Parts: sequence; structure tokens; C-alpha cells
Amino acid sequence: MIGFGCELNLKDLTMTDEKMALLELVEQASDGDFVREMLAFAADRMMEMEVEAGTGAPLGARSASRSTQRNGYRARNWDTRAGTVELAIPKLRKGSYFPTFLEPRKTAEKALLAVIQEAYVQGISTRSVDDLVRAMGAGGISKSQVSRLVGEIDERVNSFLSRPIEGEWPYLWIDATYLKLRQGGRIVSIAVIIAVGVNTDGRREVLGVATGPSEAEAFWTDFLRSLADRGLRGVKLVVADAHAGLRAAAGRVFNATLQRCRVHWLRNALAHAHAKQRPAISALLRTIFTQETAEDASRQWRHVTDKLREGFPKLAEFMKRTEVDVLAYMFGPGIWWCIIFT
Repeated sequence: MIGFGCELNLKDLTMTDEKMALLELVEQASDGDFVREMLAFAADRMMEMEVEAGTGAPLGARSASRSTQRNGYRARNWDTRAGTVELAIPKLRKGSYFPTFLEPRKTAEKALLAVIQEAYVQGISTRSVDDLVRAMGAGGISKSQVSRLVGEIDERVNSFLSRPIEGEWPYLWIDATYLKLRQGGRIVSIAVIIAVGVNTDGRREVLGVATGPSEAEAFWTDFLRSLADRGLRGVKLVVADAHAGLRAAAGRVFNATLQRCRVHWLRNALAHAHAKQRPAISALLRTIFTQETAEDASRQWRHVTDKLREGFPKLAEFMKRTEVDVLAYMFGPGIWWCIIFT
């Protein structure tokens, strides 16, 4: 995994609603399936380890210390922050088994999600193993077993993020969040970049993740070149927030058009108005994107800009500067409209 000689501060990455920025990016990228698959894999491995501890023998092994036999499985859904995971819970011929991570008040799900999140960023730390051991409680799983489990998670995530990129991917979304890391005895903020592609079949996948101290042009260039080295080609449109470094890097590496993300743009635009005024201004701005042609959209953009100029001069100036970036998709093939904004 990508690393900078520092350890993720898991206090800052606890999976509360406010701290799940990276996981939310993955889910919004329509790659939440991979997170659920990782949760399902981890849950299955934890159940096998617990049952092995409870029966005295691994699955299928002969042992004089075996206390009971397995007796098939029962299905149960596990509702998690990443979606519903289908579990196959082992049954026993004598006694019963219930996964400890499903018990009320257990924090194993949060700990598992934190481990997966950390694996996405730069690899699993010792602290995440300790957190997961504590979250499991008295589940009969040793720390060494948990260490092996999170090592397998790390390996699977790393394999996913370094896989060859095959085929053409005309559309590339890039988004970023910031996470706190402990580095050299102090807490620093780093950028975590996620690239999501849509291929010619309309399939959307996370193509890459990178971390860095800033979002400078050199960082963007290295990241995009790493995607190209893995096989990314055919990029026509890059959708992202406004970054001068990204604009230069996208043009240099892919010779692609840069489309400014409308969600980020609208948020930036509304920052020029008071909270009570934002609903009305938002509705006015959105009329631009209901136009059926690029010419009509440009005409409406100028009309809205003129209408806002007297009461909101800074917003009007902001709109004047950003028109080309925000309406870039309208001047491309019609399929851009369908894929990017439907």
C-alpha cells in the first residue's frame, strides 16, 4: 500500500457519522459492493475462528479434543453501515453458536470498517488489530488470529487497488477527503484521493486511491500516471472539484477535458450568500442545468449572472470565472449528458 512512514490515528477515524468520509466516498463511487464483500469475508473468517475455538477443531479436521460436530449453516442478514451483508452462521449438533460480533452493544462492525478504511489508505497498523481484538470481546479469538485476519484484509484491498485496468474508461471522477495522521509525534492532515471510472459498458468502479501531503500538481500527475501505468486509457472527461494542479495533470497525462463537479461548484457558489437566501439562489442556479442545449445553458447562465450581479456581486463574479468549467460536459457528445448527470 501507499505509505509515508506514519500511522493512522484511529481516534480520528472512528466510524461515527461525522468520521466516515473515506467510506462514503467509496460508497458514492458505486463500489460499496467491495466494502460489503470485505465485511462478509471478515465476518466469515471470524465465525470460523470462533467455532474452531468452541468445538476444539478446525473445519473438517479430526481431533481428539473435538467437543461437538458442525451441523450445516443458517442464513441471517447483517445490517451494516456499508449495507446488508448475508451471513451463513455455522450450526452445531450439540449446543448453539451465535457470532459475538452480532451481540448487542458490540463495536466489531465499527472496528472492521475502520480496518478496511485504513487498508484503503496505507495498510493496517498494530493499533487497528488491538481495537478489533477489544471490539470482539470474549469471542475466543486470539490476537494472533486477528492479526492474520487483518493481514488478509490488507492483502485483498491492496490487490484490488493495484489490479490491472482493462478496457477503455472514458469518464473519470476524482474526489478527495482529508484525514488526520500521527506523524513524527504530531497530527497532520493529508489528502486522500479516490479515482472512479466509468467504462464503455457503463460500469463504474474505484480505480485507484492515493494519499499525499497536498493536492499540488506533482501529486496529481504522479497519481494519474500510476493509473495510466496500470492500463487506464481512453479518458475523455475528468470530473472533479476545481484544482489548478489537477487541470494541468489531466491535460498532460490523458489530454482530457476537465469538468468541474456541479455539487462542489454549487456549494462554493452558495457560500457567497446568507443561509436564508440560499434556497432561492440554489433554485435559480439549477435552472441553468435544465436547459436542453449548450447554447441555451450558456444563455441562461448569463441571465442568472446578470440577475444576481446587483445583490450578490461576488457570486456574479464567481459565476463569470467558472462558466466554462461547469458547462464543459454540455459541449461534448450527447452521451456525456446521460452518463455524467443521470
